[in-house]
Amino acid sequence: MEGYKIIEVKESVFANNNKEADELRGKLKDQGIFLLNLMSSPGSGKTTTLKGTIAALKDDLKIGVMEADIDSDVDAATIEKTGAKVIQLHTGGMCHLDAGMTSQGLESLGTESLDLVILENIGNLVCPAEFDTGAVKNAMILSVPEGHDKPLKYPLMFSICDALIINKIDVMPYFDFDLDACVKYAKERNPDIQIFPISAKTGEGMEAWENWLKEQVLDWQKK
Repeated sequence: MEGYKIIEVKESVFANNNKEADELRGKLKDQGIFLLNLMSSPGSGKTTTLKGTIAALKDDLKIGVMEADIDSDVDAATIEKTGAKVIQLHTGGMCHLDAGMTSQGLESLGTESLDLVILENIGNLVCPAEFDTGAVKNAMILSVPEGHDKPLKYPLMFSICDALIINKIDVMPYFDFDLDACVKYAKERNPDIQIFPISAKTGEGMEAWENWLKEQVLDWQKK
């Protein structure tokens, strides 16, 4: 018989975070604010996609952005040029954001009169998927150079996302990327996931993604 106890602290931590996330969603609902959690690997084109999205929606929606990074303000400086309200969040070495961190960010951003807040999460396909940020919807970007097998390698990320953006389709002829296989693998993990093949660089496919996001925001505000 072992002389020690095994304590499952991970479940407790997640349970507390999930409760805080649900409370945050309730507050956002009361305020009519839609929070999108945008995740991806580093280099997937997250900031470029975000710039194009803001440009397309800024006349219809008042947009705020929270840029999360371990220690940098490069992305915030880039997004500031779009005219969106933006703040930079430093995680102090942590590879994810949880609901408490998100709440702090929203308070610092100031959400008065905003319709849509986009949280550009830490570049990582593992840790961010494990923590509910309190977002209304989760979206992720997978770029063509990363390969079509990522849904097999990171199933949790694909299972918790409402939307999958497959970026950099303009370079698909130069990579061994099977779009049909990627869609198949993603749907196996999440049959309801919405998939948008795009090129943030050329603008191809962006309209479908932007229209979906706008519709989600308006539906959230009507409920």
